Amino acid sequence: MTSTTEPYAEFAERLATTTLLRFATAGSVDDGKSTLVGRLLHDSKSVLTDQLEAVERVSLSRGQDTPDLALLTDGLRAEREQGITIDVAYRYFATPRRRFILADTPGHVQYTRNMVTGASTAELAVVLVDARNGVVEQTRRHAAVAALLRVPHVVLAVNKMDLVGYAEPVFTAIAEEFTAYAASLGVPEITAIPISALAGDNVVEPSAHMDWYDGLTVLEHLETVPASHDLAHCPARFPVQYVIRPQSASHPDYRGYAGQISSGVLRVGEAVTVLPSGRTSVIEGIDALGESVDIAWAPQSVTLRLADDVDVSRGDLIAPSGQLPPSTQDVEATVCHVADRPLTVGQRVLLKHTTRTVKAIVKDIPSRLTLDDLSQHPAPGQLVANDIGRVRIRTAEPLALDPYAESRRTGSFLLIDPADGTTLSAGMAGDAFAEGAGAAAVPADEEGWDF
Repeated sequence: MTSTTEPYAEFAERLATTTLLRFATAGSVDDGKSTLVGRLLHDSKSVLTDQLEAVERVSLSRGQDTPDLALLTDGLRAEREQGITIDVAYRYFATPRRRFILADTPGHVQYTRNMVTGASTAELAVVLVDARNGVVEQTRRHAAVAALLRVPHVVLAVNKMDLVGYAEPVFTAIAEEFTAYAASLGVPEITAIPISALAGDNVVEPSAHMDWYDGLTVLEHLETVPASHDLAHCPARFPVQYVIRPQSASHPDYRGYAGQISSGVLRVGEAVTVLPSGRTSVIEGIDALGESVDIAWAPQSVTLRLADDVDVSRGDLIAPSGQLPPSTQDVEATVCHVADRPLTVGQRVLLKHTTRTVKAIVKDIPSRLTLDDLSQHPAPGQLVANDIGRVRIRTAEPLALDPYAESRRTGSFLLIDPADGTTLSAGMAGDAFAEGAGAAAVPADEEGWDF
């Protein structure tokens, strides 16, 4: 076996100098999210010339003297016509210090599901507040969603400081109120920055109007905040995507299991267990980028070769034998309902977890969460679009499901309509918030879905 551990170490060192940060923006309508994103892209020289020219043309046609940078992210026609963000807009940009994936999420209450989608993989959330309005209901709702999704870093960007005379007391009062509320939700780290996205104050360059603020700009904070997506210290999880059996005369007996490492580190010689079957083996080889390596870590895509001829197929999960996830058919979770059709007790669904999809039944919906104050509405009977609630689900086959609090990757899942493949809900396994009322009885299903 050819070892390429050293080149991989060098590759890891290079990645460490240009790490990737996923972050999302959120805020009330007209707080200036899209303008902030446009300012970030423009001032960090991440906008192509033709894009900027197109924005300038549209802005001039509207009678505006300066380019409306919000147009760089509000790409849908309905968004441009209404002047609001409707869908999640993903943008990719980079500075010499870091690469970024940005999700600009809507501010409307009816698009809470879009914010959940955008923030579900984020390591940082930028919550905007209009300095004239302070902390409002939607601000608290976005803080609650960030806490629910366990986003480790939250930035409070107090925007439109130019409209309040760049007054320090205004910023201080808003920062103290938001910090106290977010801390009560369990948000681990909160950073407040006074900005004017329209004028560019403290976005990329320090403001000349707020000498009382000596902290980092938004971009400086984004470039230096510790990236929390390093999953190397978590238990290893390897969902199998594909079984590779090449028809090659040189390797007639080759059998590899391809996929992306969700978390942790895998090593040649390590004892592993295949779930849900429980069969055990040893990692005989790891192939990455066409070469054999001794070690691989998340989020690399690799092919594992096992020492024993065990039955492994797509949807199975390979994990170290000493660090196995819980295996269960009774799933208790928090879900955000994203479909227009409701989720009801007794409904038949498909549950997709990593690369595995199984039949399931919604046994109970104990409670619905009110994001404004985190109170619970017991036994709602159903969840409609944008609702977040507690569910109990029975699956046809066991699932190796980590608690979401321990792993945002292997602790999350989707509920899918088996009739047409529509995504119904995004789920987070475990105790995202306290449990509600007891389970309601569900009648047996005539088609064999009562597990």
